[in-house]
Amino acid sequence: MSNYAPSENPFASSHSLDANPFEDPQPPQPNANAQLDELSRRERDLERREQDLNARADHIKRHGRKNWPPFYPLIYHEISEEIPEASRPLITRLYQLWLVLFATLIINVVACIFLLAAGTSNGGGDLGGSIGYLIFIGPLSFLLWYRPIYNGYMKEQALYYYFYFFFGGFHLVFSIYMIIGIPSTGSAGLIQTIQMYSASHWAAAVLGTIATVGWIIQGVGNAFYFRQIWSHHTAVGHTMDKAKTELATHGAKAYFTRG
Repeated sequence: MSNYAPSENPFASSHSLDANPFEDPQPPQPNANAQLDELSRRERDLERREQDLNARADHIKRHGRKNWPPFYPLIYHEISEEIPEASRPLITRLYQLWLVLFATLIINVVACIFLLAAGTSNGGGDLGGSIGYLIFIGPLSFLLWYRPIYNGYMKEQALYYYFYFFFGGFHLVFSIYMIIGIPSTGSAGLIQTIQMYSASHWAAAVLGTIATVGWIIQGVGNAFYFRQIWSHHTAVGHTMDKAKTELATHGAKAYFTRG
């Protein structure tokens, strides 16, 4: 006699009808510790951002938007915010060249101190000239050729470009003058450096070499970008007539009071 139980369905599936055989398997749930670490990281990131925003707000409250130079803000200078993305590398390089120039002016003063200590006949004149260059050429180079081209690329106004071409061209001539290093001119350039090596004044010679290399680096770099900026200014159609029109429309004050 068969043991088959009539109450059992031999064709019944062992799988639940609620399960979808075509459904993708559920991925494993992330580890709870990993979730906590991610939340902690996000909290730290938010705290850092909040601190940065508070610092900026405090700076703006005390100085307005001015942020340069950092130790005594006088103007607003932010390449990443004010310069179009395509032009940022060029303006960044020009700013770096200006920093090289300023560092070279400082080294030139120190080198001239050693020239004086070495007993050169015009050491006093060289030292006085080098100090004058540091005081005047440093800030004037920023205001008269770097800042105009910064504003030129920011606003694409012709007058800024012509300011840059005039004063930037003068700076290129000045750089050649400083590379040569004529005695009593305030430059510890090539001629002065060779004389120091010949007289075995090694400290003055090494400092003169560093100053000369600095003059060459910033001079060659500025000459390269001067040509590139000239090509850009021509391509976008800036002309002297356009610059005159801008000057008549906005007035000269608008170009010198830009923050």
